[in-house]
Amino acid sequence: MELDEILRSLELHKIDSAQARKMLSLHSIEKLENSVRLDIGRAHRRGVPEVILAESKQLSDIKLIIERHTRDSLMISRIKSDVLDDIVSYAESLGYSIDAGQNCSSILLWRKPLTPTGGLVGILTAGTSDIPIAEEARLICKAMLCDTVCEYDVGVAGLHRIFPVLKEMIKDEVDCIVVAAGMEGTLSTLVASLVDIPVIGVPVSVGYGYGAGGTAALSSMLQSCALGLTVVNIDGGVAAGAAAAKIAKHHYKRTTKHKTKDI
Repeated sequence: MELDEILRSLELHKIDSAQARKMLSLHSIEKLENSVRLDIGRAHRRGVPEVILAESKQLSDIKLIIERHTRDSLMISRIKSDVLDDIVSYAESLGYSIDAGQNCSSILLWRKPLTPTGGLVGILTAGTSDIPIAEEARLICKAMLCDTVCEYDVGVAGLHRIFPVLKEMIKDEVDCIVVAAGMEGTLSTLVASLVDIPVIGVPVSVGYGYGAGGTAALSSMLQSCALGLTVVNIDGGVAAGAAAAKIAKHHYKRTTKHKTKDI
């Protein structure tokens, strides 16, 4: 039972305080056989749902998690390409709706509609090779019920492409912008220098030769002259998306609260 359902049942006198206390004590961790412990209370505790990192897990463990998961949605990241189709088919057989992203190794599963509750995150990529990481950011935002607006392949190799895109995002009043960029990673600094919105840079492991694997992009972002640019780890799309969604949702709550007070 979800935390909100427990509280609602208590409020409606369907359960007593002792039953509610017991349910709440069981709510934080769920053990699946001897291999998996799900932190099922994380979304309520931190505002960020648990994400299952699949790349080092056995297929049987991933399927067990999907089968036994009781929350409204589940994100699984970094799925190996040779088992991705199998996992998607298995989730579909259990009645899940699925967003597999664009060229992405991560998926989002849900049973109940994921209705946005506030906040808007802009997501940009420098090139098409950066899209899989940007899609991870989009998926975690969706799991956190935060809207996104995405524009891909707007990097500095064609500098004119970014300006109309940023103009539209500012018009849309995005609360935060995630910028995924490989190679030298310049786009994040450029965006951060043009807007008064929080910007999160994601160095992507696209590139070759000296500084390959995202190290040049990471170094460039960390050395940015655009004060206030926040940087996550190489290929950290999930981390960037989670941080951006928390910023956006918190800003939405505060502005909504102030508007209510003014009325």
